[in-house]
Amino acid sequence: MTTAQATSNPYTDVVAAVRSVRRPVLIVRDTSTGHLGVAGPEGPHSGEIAGTLPPLYPEWLGDRSFGETHGTRFAYIAGEMANGIATTRLVTAMAEAEMLGFFGAGGLAPERVEAAVDELATALHGRPNWGVNLIHSPNEPAVEERVADLLLRRGVPIVSASAFMDLTPAVVRCSADGLRTDAAGRIVRRTRLFAKVSRPEVAERFMSPAPAELLNALVERGQLTPEEARLAARVPVAEDITAEGDSGGHTDNRPLVSLLPALLGLRDEITARHGYDRTIRVGAAGGLGTPASVAAAFALGAAYVVTGTVNQIADEAGISDDAKAMLSQADLADVTMAPAADMFELGAKVQVLRRGTMFANRGSRLYEIYRTYPSLEALPPGERDRLERQVLGVSVDDIWAEALRFWRQRDPGEITRAEQDPKHRMALVFRWYLGRSSRWAIDGDISRRADYQVWCGPAMGAFNRWAAGSFLAGPGSRPAVQIARNLLEGAAVITRAHQLRTYGVPVPAGALAFAPRPLS
Repeated sequence: MTTAQATSNPYTDVVAAVRSVRRPVLIVRDTSTGHLGVAGPEGPHSGEIAGTLPPLYPEWLGDRSFGETHGTRFAYIAGEMANGIATTRLVTAMAEAEMLGFFGAGGLAPERVEAAVDELATALHGRPNWGVNLIHSPNEPAVEERVADLLLRRGVPIVSASAFMDLTPAVVRCSADGLRTDAAGRIVRRTRLFAKVSRPEVAERFMSPAPAELLNALVERGQLTPEEARLAARVPVAEDITAEGDSGGHTDNRPLVSLLPALLGLRDEITARHGYDRTIRVGAAGGLGTPASVAAAFALGAAYVVTGTVNQIADEAGISDDAKAMLSQADLADVTMAPAADMFELGAKVQVLRRGTMFANRGSRLYEIYRTYPSLEALPPGERDRLERQVLGVSVDDIWAEALRFWRQRDPGEITRAEQDPKHRMALVFRWYLGRSSRWAIDGDISRRADYQVWCGPAMGAFNRWAAGSFLAGPGSRPAVQIARNLLEGAAVITRAHQLRTYGVPVPAGALAFAPRPLS
């Protein structure tokens, strides 16, 4: 049936053409009215053929070089949700589905990261499409160095750097270690580095070659060879830059539609300035919870997309069923900002779930107290009592005893500093609550449900609205791969609808809707 035939329903035909993305479509003009419609290539049809749309596959969304470089079929990444919420199971599932996943190493002890790397290296032996997160740790630079050393020593194929405000020796090592040239003289990387950024000035540092002073210092320390440093001066620190918009966890709440074009323009400027022979890929993250948002990111020029918040409801996510149920009830506005445990003293914040938890209010109260008083001992008696009863849920003395046991193993220098600086001791006590609140949500400690810290961006509410009434709405089986496949399939459908629009074909609103369904 075609729009040129009297028995045809033009809207039904267009909707069918949009949803059948793997079939070519003819754009047909009715010669008597000039109206445009669609027809299948097999015919029959009357009228004038105004154009042809080839098949469109979800695999073709994004930059083709992404799959060629990273060994994937789809330009899609399940991002590195910290504290192991992005589990080894999730990373393995994504790799086996020919996508990419990053293990959430942020917030974990190096020993835990090492165990995860061992598991992934065994399960995905020889596969290039998996990686591990390296999170910037300004309060614990030694931990950042240890994790970087571990990832390089174990030959992790991809490292995703996040929360960096500047380049550090650890992240530059991950970029430059193992650089060599092939028979044709092209520079080859042993470790592929992604950098997640939300500010152009930070993106510029990762898009540029590493500074000579950093490279020279690493050579002097024996952590790079002179040849690796020489090659590092000719290539960007990272060839994959992720523009992170309004996301869960660490975020600057930047609108992706503003940030991504800015970074694409910056990429072109820096590529011309340094004369790179390979294009830096710029991907998109933050706010991607529906097929429409994924399609929009690709339409803006994203080489790949990264999802995070929505993967927390997946079967493979390392967070409790109780927290997953809370996430499944979230709407667009059910998020807020709260102090970050890893950068508490700097005033950094993370975006978290607001609905069903008091964490954000209580965390903000802790930061207010930290800014107001020089020490815990300076708190008025009534203030300390309210702090212990209404916020911490346990005495300051008990927390400090637990903190001492933790820091003796992790970094004894923190104890020495706290003994010399009462305000730092207060920060460590308050960071105990901020850190444990995430663990309570992961473990499903319902006695502390009101204190759950669940990283969450507005993408979760958008996802819930889109998935309502479908098999992805839960409870039940919600594999991460099914979430990914549905987002990509829907993005292809929406992209096809916009292709028809560019030809002038009237596209009904219903054609832009894609309902989740099990996909193989």
